[in-house]
Amino acid sequence: MIQVATLDSRHEGVLIPRVRSQIFRYFLCSPNTPSLPVLISSTDIRTPKVIQLTSISSKSEIVWWIDGTKQQFRILADVYVVPEPQNNLYSHFQKALAEARIGCGLFTLKNEDWEKRRVELFRSMSPAMKASWCRPTPAARLEGGEWPETIVEPDEQHMDKEEYETAKNLWEMALGNFALMIVDPIEVDFVDLGVTPNFRSLFKQRVHGVVGNNNVEWDEEENVP
Repeated sequence: MIQVATLDSRHEGVLIPRVRSQIFRYFLCSPNTPSLPVLISSTDIRTPKVIQLTSISSKSEIVWWIDGTKQQFRILADVYVVPEPQNNLYSHFQKALAEARIGCGLFTLKNEDWEKRRVELFRSMSPAMKASWCRPTPAARLEGGEWPETIVEPDEQHMDKEEYETAKNLWEMALGNFALMIVDPIEVDFVDLGVTPNFRSLFKQRVHGVVGNNNVEWDEEENVP
């Protein structure tokens, strides 16, 4: 589980911090640039943090505490939201992809099939988790009503017509609200409390020599824990 912080300007134009927990899904990197991984998570495209990341600032700090090893990672990153291609915010992601700077993880993944990744991750969810994207808009006033508890992928060959149409509508609704989140690290503050004495290092990206993906290194600076 990771914690994702964003900035919110809804309170009389004053920027205030917001933070929430999200599930880390997996790492992704180009085979040619293993030193530039991105973290993949997921979200509901209707959540407030999506507007915060797309209209206020794509910068975020991710906090990841690993209890078993007593290690903490604070990751300063650019965060990108990948909705379905029909969503209005997809053009925002396309622009970010086109303008990705050489030396960042997103640049190395420009040729990735992001829609395929999005659908694959959605399919990997449990039926109950998939159903969570059929609820009303997250954080909206609770008005009552019933929501599906589980949804399954529509199967025209093994469902009757009514069952198929219901499953199809729920599947399309959930998948339409489902979005990927790409966390592209800029610097990493690592603290290890599982060793004595405690240890802390700050890692910062550095491009050296001829600008290119293979010329990116992480400078390490030891700090006081």
